[in-house]
Amino acid sequence: MSLKLKLAVRFPIGLALFGSLLFLPAGSFRFWQAWVYIVVVFLPGLLVFLYFYRRDPQVLERRSLLKEKVPEQKRIMGVLYVTWLGALLMPGLDHRYGWSRLPLWLTILSQVIVLGGYLTIFWVVKKNRFAARTIQVEPGQQVISNGPYGVVRHPMYLGICVMCLFTPLALGSYFSLPAFALLIPLVVLRLLNEERVLRQELAGYTEYCSQTRFRLLPFVW
Repeated sequence: MSLKLKLAVRFPIGLALFGSLLFLPAGSFRFWQAWVYIVVVFLPGLLVFLYFYRRDPQVLERRSLLKEKVPEQKRIMGVLYVTWLGALLMPGLDHRYGWSRLPLWLTILSQVIVLGGYLTIFWVVKKNRFAARTIQVEPGQQVISNGPYGVVRHPMYLGICVMCLFTPLALGSYFSLPAFALLIPLVVLRLLNEERVLRQELAGYTEYCSQTRFRLLPFVW
């Protein structure tokens, strides 16, 4: 299957599944926070696809690979996907039963911050064309130390963590915040294992770690 066809199939299927996880628990399509969230996430995703499809299709090839090669990563990602699916069901239930009451300004601000997290991920991939979904080191891969990589060693995970923390608020739910917060330790485990792989297999990565001190959160860790 060609790259274009592969992603043309995945995008609508992913959109349908994602929408189902939000609207089925809500029991209604009158869940405006979910509609806005879908636009915030999927519209930039489509634009990013078109950007890389024209400028660097190999980036999309790498981002389309889902099968982890490192055994520890397979286990971590298995738990992470299950946790994410469970967490994503909760805002719809919250909407149905009215457990949370968020002020409008907080929901809108959270939607904007989620978009910021997504744009951070785009910036990272644009800066580092070897930023794949799976943990691997490819021939010709080099250490990137400028841009977002000059601030923290894992800026993509920072963007993901921001999205995790503000997604429940963007969907109008205090109730589901602890479930989404459970994703953060799993991201940290993935990060630590990835660093071990990169130190062993990517030339210059150990020196980069000594120059860029913080892994995930600037001035903290």
